[in-house]
Amino acid sequence: MSRQWHVSDAQAARYADGSLPEPDAWSLEKHLESCTRCASRVSGAVRGTAADTVLLEVRTAVLAAAGREVAPVPAQGSGTGAFARRTRLLWAAGPAVRGAWLVALLVVAGGAMLLGLTGGAPGARTLLLAIAPVVPVAGVALSYGPHADPLHEVAASTPGGGFRLALTRTAAVLAVSLPVLTLTGALLPASGAPAAAAWLLPGLALTLATLALGPLAGFRTASAVTAGGWLCAVLAPSPGEIAARLAWCLDGAPAQSAWAAAVALSALLLAARRTAYDRTY
Repeated sequence: MSRQWHVSDAQAARYADGSLPEPDAWSLEKHLESCTRCASRVSGAVRGTAADTVLLEVRTAVLAAAGREVAPVPAQGSGTGAFARRTRLLWAAGPAVRGAWLVALLVVAGGAMLLGLTGGAPGARTLLLAIAPVVPVAGVALSYGPHADPLHEVAASTPGGGFRLALTRTAAVLAVSLPVLTLTGALLPASGAPAAAAWLLPGLALTLATLALGPLAGFRTASAVTAGGWLCAVLAPSPGEIAARLAWCLDGAPAQSAWAAAVALSALLLAARRTAYDRTY
């Protein structure tokens, strides 16, 4: 059994003065994410150096930009601590459930409901099912990355950032979009369209595929590939055949089994690429 590796005083000193080789520095920084003892040792080595002054200035600027004041860390288990944890969770999920994406979700759901219940479009559920799978994909694209968060580089480099932050924001997107769109579909006249929940597996598969491709190409590009591929398959080349193509894509056990396999494959790919989130981009 291998012995647990820890940072020595010499390594901490070399890291503090910048003389530690870059690969060793990367290894040390990764180790600090899970080792409080070593983090304290490195913090003590950095304290009093030129880097300490720079880090203090950066921390002050970040807190000022976020509109927060420096406050003591509350004791774990206290009521204030629980409130602080909820606040951090809401902050982490924030970009996912605000702004243009939330407006777009409400427009899609409200527009489909208006068209379906007023008789303006008998195939309103069909149109909703064609668009629904790309709505959470758009939410993921707009919730993670430098374009979505002015503090992205800072947040992504923390132990709670990167992969965990992307999953938190994706969960927030799914928690809002899945019930809203599914309930909307259930309230619309069927008119021969697939079941209201038939879009859930395709939507989940496209979302996980976007998460897996995001670190490789950027989230906006990844979402354009996954969402664009779905829309091209369903809507092109003849919009008049949407109902038939959608039924082929969503109806029946074979189609849903294929999407379930796509979900599993996308989840495995995402798990294999989770370390790519350790790099900010």
